[in-house]
Amino acid sequence: MPLDKDTYDQLIETVSRFVTERLRPLEGQVGDKDEIPQDVIDEMKELGLFGLTIPEEYGGIGLTMAEEIGVAIAMGHTSPAMRSSFGTNIGIGSQGLVMAGTDEQKQKWLPRIASGELITSFALTEPDAGSDAGSVKTRATLDEAKGVYRLNGSKRYITNADKADLFTVMARTGGEGAHGVSSFLVPRDLPGLSVGAHEKKMGQQGAHVCDVNFDDVEVPVENRLGAEGEGFKVAMRVLDRGRLHISGVCVGAAERLIEDMVGYASERQQFGKPISSFQMIQAQIADSKAECMAARALVEQTARKRDAGESITLDCAATKLIASEMVGRVADRAVQVYGGAGYIADYGIERFYRDVRLFRIYEGTSEIQRSIIARETLKTGG
Repeated sequence: MPLDKDTYDQLIETVSRFVTERLRPLEGQVGDKDEIPQDVIDEMKELGLFGLTIPEEYGGIGLTMAEEIGVAIAMGHTSPAMRSSFGTNIGIGSQGLVMAGTDEQKQKWLPRIASGELITSFALTEPDAGSDAGSVKTRATLDEAKGVYRLNGSKRYITNADKADLFTVMARTGGEGAHGVSSFLVPRDLPGLSVGAHEKKMGQQGAHVCDVNFDDVEVPVENRLGAEGEGFKVAMRVLDRGRLHISGVCVGAAERLIEDMVGYASERQQFGKPISSFQMIQAQIADSKAECMAARALVEQTARKRDAGESITLDCAATKLIASEMVGRVADRAVQVYGGAGYIADYGIERFYRDVRLFRIYEGTSEIQRSIIARETLKTGG
């Protein structure tokens, strides 16, 4: 059930104020130190941000997709790493459990995920399986006598892996292709599971990605999500929702960049007047604003369709493509409007320029989104 309007408006106001007063002043520090302060994480837990999408019966807020998009847009007004600190708990790290978990699995894990006591992560990508997600090589072999699956293999670029307590892992239980993949809930403390050092990245400092390795990790049979062979289906449903959420963050980031662009152009003087009076600068702002408005409309429309129970595979792919490509163009224009200052770290624009580049890659590259859009369009004949 959706929140009543007053409650929802209060939630968005609280998140927006938290972003403005608490998170934005820390953007430079987080970018330099590659770490979000623990006291900020604790404040996020107190605000309920780790349980936004977890059903109320398990201690969360249980937002609808349309409501979640509102929070994602608000969080997009600060460095993306800030949202990423709880992003896996409300998205790809928990939604497989929400969608496909048994009552026992949900009772065991979801309340602690919602409170932030447990950090979750989603382990799909491998050294040889990224866009080709159905080709995962990590294997889960059933040992019926012990009632466990033995996991062997490795995962790559796994978000929040260094902090995660629980992984949703895609592993092969059958033959080749997507139908041979199953999904498992794997606690971090199981013997044989190890996490590598976090990678040095182009952007989004403070949001860590690491390799995760499995060496004869014994996972109880009751930790399998759904039936054998349903893992890929679970993963695709999770990614549909995740792509829509990320699209909301892209819109929020673009809105922030436009605000900064307008503020700078209104103050920066050249030839005796603010550069905002020059038509070519106005064109940069106008194109950015129009594209951002269009992306926001598409995100919100797709969220409403999901809440109505409609099929949204094509819509999510189109939304992710449009929003992620849009924010990249807006960030590029912002650097151009700032001129030399846009290239200097002190202004923060170059950091956003690097941060938003990832949106066109993770949770499905732009090329994968185009493939999905074409496939779904060809099915229906247009």
